[in-house]
Amino acid sequence: MDTTHEILIIGTGFAGIGMGVKLRSLGITDFAILEQADGVGGTWRDNHYPGAACDVESLLYSFSFEPNPRWSRMFAEQTEILAYLNHVTDKYGVRPHIRFGCKVESAHWNDRRGVWRVTLTDGRSFSGKVLVAASGGLSRPALPEIAGHGEFRGAQFHTARWNHDFDLAGKTVAVVGTGASAIQVVPAIAPKVKALKLFQRTPPWIVPKPDREFSRFEQRMFAALPATQKLARDAIYWRLESRLLGFVAKPALMEYAKRDALAFLREQVRDRELRAKLTPDYAFGCKRVLISNDYYPALQRPNVEVVTEGIERLSAHAILSRDGVERPVDAVIYATGFQVGDFTAAPFEIRGRDGVDLIDTWRDGAEAYLGASIAGFPNLFLVTGPNTGLGHTSMVLMIEAHIQYIASAIQTMREHNLASVDVKREVQDRFNRRLHARLARTIWTTGGCKSWYQTSAGKVVALWPGSTFDFRKRTAQFDLAKYEATLPGAQPAHEVELPQGEVLGSM
Repeated sequence: MDTTHEILIIGTGFAGIGMGVKLRSLGITDFAILEQADGVGGTWRDNHYPGAACDVESLLYSFSFEPNPRWSRMFAEQTEILAYLNHVTDKYGVRPHIRFGCKVESAHWNDRRGVWRVTLTDGRSFSGKVLVAASGGLSRPALPEIAGHGEFRGAQFHTARWNHDFDLAGKTVAVVGTGASAIQVVPAIAPKVKALKLFQRTPPWIVPKPDREFSRFEQRMFAALPATQKLARDAIYWRLESRLLGFVAKPALMEYAKRDALAFLREQVRDRELRAKLTPDYAFGCKRVLISNDYYPALQRPNVEVVTEGIERLSAHAILSRDGVERPVDAVIYATGFQVGDFTAAPFEIRGRDGVDLIDTWRDGAEAYLGASIAGFPNLFLVTGPNTGLGHTSMVLMIEAHIQYIASAIQTMREHNLASVDVKREVQDRFNRRLHARLARTIWTTGGCKSWYQTSAGKVVALWPGSTFDFRKRTAQFDLAKYEATLPGAQPAHEVELPQGEVLGSM
């Protein structure tokens, strides 16, 4: 038998917790948050590998409604961010709404009843009028297809599934990948292992990390005078937002940042052969730009080898590279990121009107309206859906914008007694035509690289080609005129007087 609520939310990361806080602030309490794990935190619960930390300043990588004057560093580590999320969960009364141990298998829309039926892997089910998918894009580890994967007898694990029971001390370890997690984990474990073999397919662009501890004085000042913390947050916001010009409007400006990054590489790595291996051959900003002060030094340790020949296969106790060299290893750690780029499927099966599978809808690359609504999937809202990722600033800004939009939609449905809202196909199509016309001129498309921002066909489905304040403006108020609405009984809501809404402008 179903457990029924007005609203179902999936996931307890920043998105799910923030959505719960917003609903409670509006006096809406008939909702449940389904979480597959036994604790909150999402990405920051799962990514507990050595060295895990945020690459956006703590003051901005936090909810605007809950500033934290106690951050210990400019860039918070994983344990501190997880503690912050637990604090928000409890302070705002969200925890009683969470149903832990609820791994979602599927979500099906029932047009006759006007509800979403969510089925769990253990057979239980929940029903809700509105479904909010807040599971995020960094929830499914991406594992490379390597021949002999099943033959290897040593330890194998992804950074997002770190095996703390495996003792790295004195072991020869292979790290596959050189992305955001690798540049944190390699410096953290290199001093502990006997030898580290770093298998690099493409070198990342790296710039210095302006990290430091907050002083006691600063923490006390932020606590006593919250306006000072807001000023500091605003300064970070505008500094990071200014970077957008090079990513989107004037990619040629990235040449200046590229020169600085190359100077940093030359300063950090004196060995010409190693420096050549670590020099990217694509435009600065085409892939995610990484920040680190200790990655380059770690690669120059005598027990670290950077391998660029590519992996041929795994054997029982070694990795064979494509140049024919076999390197014995005790463990393989995959720092290979998450299933984001192809965006061809959600973390679970989703079927909308007439049983249409989202996989089929997104066969040529994920699309949505404002990253939040998908035509043919009534009353389904995504938090940070397609084309809402950022390459220059904090994702919490986009999360809060989506939370505001979804809350506005729910309020609109309540005010007009609507059974369902479904974004009009022509509205979604027009929005995406304009969106991708803008993306075609950005560094992510013209920079000469392949990244997780794109599908295998090259379509950029992860990033928003604009400012966060533009996105906040677009999502500040739910525009019912962009949606097909029905009243109870599945009748078209002709008698509802719809607001006209604003023209999309450039998009």
